[in-house]
Amino acid sequence: MSKSSPFLSLYLREQSRVLQLIRRIVGDRSTAEDLAQDTFLRLWDRQLGESDRGLLFRTAQNLALDHLRARQVRQRHACQQADEEEQALDLQQQAEARQELELLLQRLRGLPRRSQQVFLLSRVDGMPYASIAERLGVSLSTVEKDMIRVLQHCQRIED
Repeated sequence: MSKSSPFLSLYLREQSRVLQLIRRIVGDRSTAEDLAQDTFLRLWDRQLGESDRGLLFRTAQNLALDHLRARQVRQRHACQQADEEEQALDLQQQAEARQELELLLQRLRGLPRRSQQVFLLSRVDGMPYASIAERLGVSLSTVEKDMIRVLQHCQRIED
């Protein structure tokens, strides 16, 4: 037998308890099996025997805790990366919205100021026509006519 036979005997006898310890820590049977094997491989070359049971369990526990820490680091990194991608997308959407607004404002420049105000209050601010009429001190009919004028103007530009 090799010099590691006493350790092999110890490991085989304690394997199920080592596996159980690791599984309680990591919460996954497959990962626990991998870490139990890593524990065995880490200690295999040492001259260990029956009196090294504590070292076996401490090594298994440390490997399991290292695995958890590495998983948490990966999760934090993934979350940060997702946040950065979301922020980049938000910035891109903001830039596109600014471009659309600038294009809209260019289209509106050829119209009377009140027609521009009516359109912006309606479409950008979401105000109903009656509130726009009251705010600008004009009739509801005037607001409706200004909206028609703006929409027709924008339609002609697009065609």
